[in-house]
Amino acid sequence: MCKAAKITIAEVEEIVDVGQIQPDDVHVPNIFVHRVVKGAKYEKRIEKLTIAKDKDTKHKATSPSALLRERIIRRAALEFTDGMYANLGIGIPMLASSYIPKGITVHLHSENGILGLGPLPVEAEVDPDLINAGKETVTVLAGASYFSSDDSFAMIRGGHIDLTMLGAMEVSQQGDLANWMIPGKVVKGMGGAMDLVSALDTKVVVTMEHTAKGGAPKIVETCSLPLTGRNCVDKIITEKGVFEVDVEDGLTLVELAEGVTIEDVINTTDRKSVV
Repeated sequence: MCKAAKITIAEVEEIVDVGQIQPDDVHVPNIFVHRVVKGAKYEKRIEKLTIAKDKDTKHKATSPSALLRERIIRRAALEFTDGMYANLGIGIPMLASSYIPKGITVHLHSENGILGLGPLPVEAEVDPDLINAGKETVTVLAGASYFSSDDSFAMIRGGHIDLTMLGAMEVSQQGDLANWMIPGKVVKGMGGAMDLVSALDTKVVVTMEHTAKGGAPKIVETCSLPLTGRNCVDKIITEKGVFEVDVEDGLTLVELAEGVTIEDVINTTDRKSVV
């Protein structure tokens, strides 16, 4: 951001003499910085403290909603392939990383400038400076790297990310995606989702519950909510099944979840959409 600004004000924890910061350690050259502010006291706050669950309770989903989510999560994890670069949205997509099959290496990318995300931290590993794009605390694996947002989005826009997995509020039969806001509600913005779903050569997989609260279908003929991207979704994974999406042919049900019938899918999907 500072590279595009006329005036940049940097809030710092410490001010040192010229020369104390080695050239290789400079992240932002002084040509981009116009003001420096050092306060008396700064507190590093964690917006979303996310820690790993105890191993003994990790796989014990018992409530109907938890069991439903776990079904989606486990199926979503089957989309990972060895050596791929993937960006996972918050919620169900990120949880799917806990089920990456053994023997498979997946390089997880975060828009805020991390490549090589690891598992959630235990309480002793929590670092306020180490968070993902959703502001959740994370860890990194050996070989990980940190970089600026412009490099991060160069990876996305250049088509270097093999898989983007994210949630949705609505998906149309032609693959339009609405996942960033509901009119009238305050949101911080869509983040990197618009870039992620429009990148060339990146497979876009949506993981979501089949219906919204109240039973309204989330797979629809035409999205009624503001769009994140048009004709961008390649696959939809819900607790009822898996759908392939084609811009011309629409939706194809390719997998039916255990205990679910075709009638269940038809009755909970927008009748105007063609499956």
